Amino acid sequence: MKIGFDGKRAAQNFTGLGNYSRYALEALLKYYPNEGYNVYIPKDVNNAKFDEILAGSNGRMKKCLPLSGCARKFKSFWRVWGVTKTLVADGVQVFHGLSNELPLNIRSVSPGVKSVVTVHDVIFRRLPQCYPVIDRKIYDFKFRRACRNADHVIAVSECTKRDIVKDYGISPDKVSVVYQGCDPLFAQAVAPERIAEVKQKYSLPEKFIVSVGTIEERKNLLSVVKALLLLPQDIHLVAVGRRTKYTALVDKFVAENGLQDRVHLLHGVPYLDLPVIYRCADVFAYMSLYEGFGIPLLEALNSRVPVVAATGSCLEEAGGPGSLYVAPFDVEGIASAVKQCMQPAVKEKMVLDGVEWASRFTMEQFAYQTMECYKKVLSGK
Repeated sequence: MKIGFDGKRAAQNFTGLGNYSRYALEALLKYYPNEGYNVYIPKDVNNAKFDEILAGSNGRMKKCLPLSGCARKFKSFWRVWGVTKTLVADGVQVFHGLSNELPLNIRSVSPGVKSVVTVHDVIFRRLPQCYPVIDRKIYDFKFRRACRNADHVIAVSECTKRDIVKDYGISPDKVSVVYQGCDPLFAQAVAPERIAEVKQKYSLPEKFIVSVGTIEERKNLLSVVKALLLLPQDIHLVAVGRRTKYTALVDKFVAENGLQDRVHLLHGVPYLDLPVIYRCADVFAYMSLYEGFGIPLLEALNSRVPVVAATGSCLEEAGGPGSLYVAPFDVEGIASAVKQCMQPAVKEKMVLDGVEWASRFTMEQFAYQTMECYKKVLSGK
């Protein structure tokens, strides 16, 4: 089988959609090494993980860049319009849009090429206040068009599938839920000397809640900060993520309530330090208002950390029945859940249940279900 991918995010993004794209490429190469894979990217960038995947493919996965001078000059146009002729010339049988979109003319220019698109979320429709108007309109147009043009749609969760079916009028039969796992690095034991090194590097407290994700309105870190006021003084919060304008609200609340010594905001943390920070934490709190799936929950469960997460979207799918769930603005509920997680017997059970739940989300299962989608569209079923 000859499979093509929209590889923009795999090559150019270092978190989120980039992680998913690289995970997909790595999984398919590992479990289906005899297929042919073309990854179409508008421009070449220095991305060690992406380059490592290509280098380990033994020539089965090829990086494809725009060839003509015009295409190289108008890279974005090539990705959404011009690449379709290249797919036909390259003999691609299935094209997979890994990040919510497909070339706009894929049906008219390359009707012989079957298409699959992965949709991660439609958060911009659920929380419009978190997105500029023009971004919402562009996303809505691209996502809707991709879902309707695709021969099949992959949703990253049942929650996202429900949203696609409801918002875009797509038949449930056209949408398959394929869960992603997280990097195996998070399930690996960490040497005591490595833990000591990272603790010293970031001056980590003895007891702390960890939260991972961009510090923005949607992630709702302020609710966790407020919960600190209802928790013992020796419990701190360590938040790992990129700062945005929303961070000023967090800083203001921290200053006004004397929490400067208990709230630690870390940004620019190297990826290899993240699993160690998880391992040092007592509780993982993720009070996001809406998500497509919630990979950080799997990272925490694999790191043997109890999870407290928000209700209202898909986080129960990622966290499983062994985690605790609270309404995102229920500060007293968050504090109560954290206290439960701190009890030794409760923590031990949550860790064991969490590891068992996380073991369901394997790279092998992801690769198998994704390949089944390709076979389905090629067979016309």
